[in-house]
Amino acid sequence: MIIQDGRVLLVERAKEPLKGYWSLPGGAVETGEALEDALRREVLEETGLEVEVLGLVEVFERVTRDVEGAAEYHYILLDYVCVPTGGVLCAADDAAQARWFSLAELDGLRITEGTPPVIRKAFAWFAERTARK
Repeated sequence: MIIQDGRVLLVERAKEPLKGYWSLPGGAVETGEALEDALRREVLEETGLEVEVLGLVEVFERVTRDVEGAAEYHYILLDYVCVPTGGVLCAADDAAQARWFSLAELDGLRITEGTPPVIRKAFAWFAERTARK
């Protein structure tokens, strides 16, 4: 999750699965790649932004099933909080759009399951971390 000025960056998925849904930027780790390196690479590829990784706030498992109930996709999602450090925001790679959203704007948004609660958790984590400084 990339947080800046009380908003979170979301991307609209341009491809299946979940084409047309808003989600957090991210992607797959390449063989031999460190997690934080993969995170920075994927964010840059999808959004054009360079980020500083502040910390891990959530680990989430998501299995989506086809119409017959067979597992179609199985993801292990590691949600880190980041702040932008450079680059220019643009939708790229498999993102149709990239936009900043406040917490209030998440309501009613076509967003991937489990994403709003983890965003709220990240905002609380971020607020606590920045209050200690």
